[in-house]
Formats: sequence, C-alpha cells, structure tokens
Amino acid sequence: MNLLENKIAVVAGATRGAGRAIAAMLGQVGATVYVTGRSVRGNPSPMGRPETIEETAELVTQQGGKGIPVKVDHTVEREVKALFEKISKEQNGQLDILINDVWGGDPLTNWDQTFWEHSLDDGLKMQKQAIHSHIITSHYGVPLMVNRGQGLVVEITDGVNYNYRGNLFYSLAKISVIHLAEAMAHDLKKYHITSVAVTPGFLRSEAMLQHFGVTENNWQEGTKIEPYFIASETPFYIGKGIAALASDKNVFQKTGQVLSSWGLAKEYGFTDIDGTQPDWGTYFDENV
Repeated sequence: MNLLENKIAVVAGATRGAGRAIAAMLGQVGATVYVTGRSVRGNPSPMGRPETIEETAELVTQQGGKGIPVKVDHTVEREVKALFEKISKEQNGQLDILINDVWGGDPLTNWDQTFWEHSLDDGLKMQKQAIHSHIITSHYGVPLMVNRGQGLVVEITDGVNYNYRGNLFYSLAKISVIHLAEAMAHDLKKYHITSVAVTPGFLRSEAMLQHFGVTENNWQEGTKIEPYFIASETPFYIGKGIAALASDKNVFQKTGQVLSSWGLAKEYGFTDIDGTQPDWGTYFDENV
C-alpha cells in the first residue's frame, strides 16, 4: 500500500545499515526519499566501506518509491543548508519525514579503555558526527515542517533508557540524541510535529555480518563468536517500524517518546524480513 505516496522524506546517513533499510522501507510505502551520506560511487567516505548512497537510492526506487541521492557531510553546515534549499526548491517547500541516522562512531569507540585512556580526538569526533550533525540537520530541516504545520522527526539511537552503555563517549552520543528528540518534541508541540527517538536491537548490519565473517544466509554462525547474536535483527526491522510510524495518522500521540524496533513490531504487527519477530529488549533483560 502506498500510504506515503506524495510524502517527502530525508534519511540522513542512509549509506548503509539502519539508514539504508529505513529509506528502502519508506520507499516501499511510496515515499520520495532523499538519501544522504558521504560515500558515492568512485569516492568512498573515510569509513572505507563499499556501500554508496546511489545504491540506497536505487533500492528505494526498486521498492516502489523514488530515491534521490545527495552527497552531504552533515557535520558541514553549508552542505546541510544546501540540501534543504534543494529540497525546498524541488518539492515546493514540502518535507514530511526527517530521519537523523548519522553515526560513524564504531571505529572511533574503544570499549576496553576508560574515558581518560581513550583517544580524546576520537571521542570528541564521535560527538560531532553523532550529535552535532543531528542538531545541524534538524536546524535546517525542521523549518520546512513548521511552515506546513506537520511532520515527523526521528532520532535513531541505541537503547531505550539513560543507562551507561559501556563507553563514556558512545554512551554520551546515544543518550544525547534521546534527549534531543525529547527537547525537539517540546519545541514542536504547538506545531503538531512529532519528534521521537527509535532504537534497533542487536543490528545485523553489513558491517556486523562482515565482523563475524558471515552473510545474511548463514548469520547464525556468528553465534559461535557472540552468543547474543542469536537475538539479532536485520536493519529492515527498524525500517519497517519507521515506515509504520510515518504511516500512522495518530503518530503525534507518541511525540517525545523513546521507541524500539521490537515494540513497534508488536504494536503494528510486522515481522523482520525472515518472518521472525525479534525482541532484543526481552532477550537483553533475561540474558545479558
């Protein structure tokens, strides 16, 4: 069903992982999706990964939407400003959905070091990439929604609470965007614009599959290295959750909340692409 036909979305950080899958699932319900990131064909980002925003845009279109790739470094204000000027011009000022998924912090995180032993440069860079970029993006994107009195802003995070996440810099980044969603919800309430944070569970991303030396076809082999991997989910699980949120006419009732892929699956009745319904929250509580 094309529930989001004629809706305009931006997925910031859509090169791979959750961002790519969210863009694809928004496309599956008919949205036009601007997919942004730093990796383009022939010019990868410093992450050194093979995925590109062009591939993501093509996936959006294959799913039934319209994918539009735009190279943007979301830590560079002028590039973000230019993105939304482009969207405003091309879409007559319309923006319905903004997904802040910029991350890039995995190679910057050393889980075995205290914060005073950890590279300060890497720790601060993580905040720039994962928090500052989200603020800059919302600063320039949200006014398009305010002008029309409608919209959905989603902060992609890790976890549903404010508990320590094992590394000071990582924890600060992930918790900060939860509060960013809450704070934006407060400012946007009178404009009837929804702002939420959403977390996946143990994400079976391209990078994670490579880390465990497996593919999506034999991913269970990864449990030989990490037993908790048995409760993992594909990026499309949170993608389906975001698409369900964006299609929900009563989504404003959730503004300011922290949501999860497994919670959204139960509420909206969808499964992961393999037909299962992973519940990382329950698994974590019982096993970790």
